[in-house]
This record gives sequence, structure tokens and C-alpha cells, in this order.
Amino acid sequence: MSMFSITVPASTANLGPGFDSAGLALNLYLTLHVEKSEQWEFVHQSVHLPPASKASDHLIYQTAEKTANIYHSQLSPCKVIVESDIPLARGLGSSASAIIAGIELANHVCELSLSIEEKLRIATDIEGHPDNVAASLYGGLVITSQLPSGEIEVFQKNDTNLDFIVYIPVVELKTEDARKVLPEQFTRNEAAKASAVANVMFSAFVSGNYELAGRLMQEDLFHEPYRSSLIPNYAEIREEAKIAGAYGTVISGAGPTMISITSSGKGMEVAEHLEKLLPSHKVNVLKLDTNGSRVNLDAVKHNSK
Repeated sequence: MSMFSITVPASTANLGPGFDSAGLALNLYLTLHVEKSEQWEFVHQSVHLPPASKASDHLIYQTAEKTANIYHSQLSPCKVIVESDIPLARGLGSSASAIIAGIELANHVCELSLSIEEKLRIATDIEGHPDNVAASLYGGLVITSQLPSGEIEVFQKNDTNLDFIVYIPVVELKTEDARKVLPEQFTRNEAAKASAVANVMFSAFVSGNYELAGRLMQEDLFHEPYRSSLIPNYAEIREEAKIAGAYGTVISGAGPTMISITSSGKGMEVAEHLEKLLPSHKVNVLKLDTNGSRVNLDAVKHNSK
């Protein structure tokens, strides 16, 4: 097995009313440099990553091993150097990108030749829902539905005419904590109203009516009303981003990061306006990643520091 690398984009999920079904791939990346070794070893090279754990405790390895076991294959030991632009526990799909990376690792090392549909099914089983993992796998805007049969239907749209501004606070928010504040169930009337908002929002997104999409993003009834109190400066960010020219602003995934959409080229203006008001946040302008996860078989040797 020659050296290779794996690149997986970050993601934002929900986009407001698209709860647990919609995601966008963003141009922050998790990158693995892989080479054959006598034993499994992970080396972390990023301020966003904690010290590397032993292989058996590493999410990427656990995912790779599970994938190999599904297909009755044996993982050959590797040294894996991990780099990441994706902050942990901020609502930018760090765990989803690690899961996709683990599947890609097993797919290449074990020569499984998995289809993208098989990769998505494995990732969804591990993650619990397909929104973030589908975006990191496919790239672009991805809307998914897992049917009662277990089959996952996917709609994908690539559009480079948007900027995405993320507001990343210093605090972390675990997804499980953000889920605890959500209601266990909705009445039929509540579900109908929330679904109607999502239907119009996605129709606007797909048709390119981003002003309408932005307005409907901010009318979510599934999760944002319950999570808003957990998000630092939630109301201020939404209001000031709108003043600066954003179409709409929502919680990124489970939070605490928030994300705005605006027309291409407008993002820096919005970011500069918000940076002055949010000294405790890191404000970045991002673009849509349209490639999804990818494996580079011609990786140049990467020396660990």
C-alpha cells in the first residue's frame, strides 16, 4: 500500500427548518496522511485537535474498523497524520468528517470499492442521521430523507453564488446537550406548520431565490426556538447580520456557531461588521465545498513534526 491522503470537508446542518435532514459542505477540511506501518498510530497536527488517543479509542479508527468488519475485511496497520481546520463541538460537523474519513480509510486500505450510497449508509448508522455526513461525503447542499425501509434518498445542489459567514464562539456545546432542550414530540398542527416552513425554504433554495430562503431559514419551529438560549449573542448576531446584508442567519447544526448566507462577494462586508461587535467570536467567510470527500493516491510524503 503506497502513501495516500484523505480530505473531508466540514459541514453545517439543519439550515434552520431542515432539522436532521439538510446539510452544506464548507471549505474547512479534515485531512489524513496515511502510510503503511507496523502498528496503528495517530499523530495530530492541529490546534483544533486534542492530543491523539491510542488507536482503539480514536473515532477515525473505530469507524474504519467497523466498516472493515461489515465487509469481513482486515485493516492493515497504518500511521495516520491528522490535520484539521474544523473546531470541535462548535456545530461544524467535526465528528461527521471524522466518520467519513474513517470509512474512506477502510475503503482504501481494505480495497472495498464501496459505492457512495454504501458509504452514506454506514455513516448514517454511526452518526444517527444523514445531514452532516451526507454533506461531507457528497459536497454541496444536500437534502436527505431516510425512509422506513432504511433507504436514504439524496438531493444534491452545487451553487457557488453564495458566501457563508460563520460566528464561532470560544465555548463548546455538545450535540447531546443541545438535544436535551428539544421537545420529545410535536402535535400534528405544530409539525404541519414547521414542515410548511421547511418546504418553502428548500423550494426557494433550489430555485435560487435566496432572499426568500433566508427569511424562511429564520422561521424554524423545530429546534431554534428551544436552542436559542444556549447560543451566545443569538439575537444580536441575527439582527446585525441582517443589517449588514445577510439573507438569513441560523444556528449551525446544534451550535454554538451561527452561520449567515449572503451573495457571493458580500460575505467580507458582513463579517467585518460583526467582528466589531463580537470580540469573543472568530468570524470567518467560507464558501461551499462542491467536491465532498476525496482520496489522493499521489500523496507527497508528509513528515510529522
